Amino acid sequence: MSEFATPRLSLPLLQAGQAQKEMSHNEALMRIDIVCQAMVTAAGIDAPPAAPGVGECWVVGTEPTGDWAEHPGAIACWTEGGWRFVAPREGMTAWVTENPGTARFRGGAWETGTVHGRLLVGGVQTVGARQPAIADPSGGATIDTEARTVVAQLLSALREHGLIEPD
Repeated sequence: MSEFATPRLSLPLLQAGQAQKEMSHNEALMRIDIVCQAMVTAAGIDAPPAAPGVGECWVVGTEPTGDWAEHPGAIACWTEGGWRFVAPREGMTAWVTENPGTARFRGGAWETGTVHGRLLVGGVQTVGARQPAIADPSGGATIDTEARTVVAQLLSALREHGLIEPD
């Protein structure tokens, strides 16, 4: 295997005069196959499955055992040659099939069940950062119960969707 590797994914680089270049090339292709459009069965699993299928991948948990013991947080993929591990990089994302959604590597750890980003509709940002709390209506010279009911329902919906802080 080449001692020279790419800086992001540690893909082995071919060297002039290197014997068995196909070994380095095939290893690089295998790693690309694992991380390009990454898809894993589950995330945060500490024990390797008993009977994995070729090409099946998992995000290894924080306290791995067995064949995964030395690879916490890595993407583990079962290949015809055994387990291959790819260390995660900041921002790496994988689709999780067991509980459909994504796992994202941020701040040195995998996060699941969260969505990051902005929502744009027709090129206009529709949802952004959560806004501060808005107090329920109260008081006023004229009491309009229908208007207060509608305003309270709107505030409730905004809080329920997480767009403003709860009171």
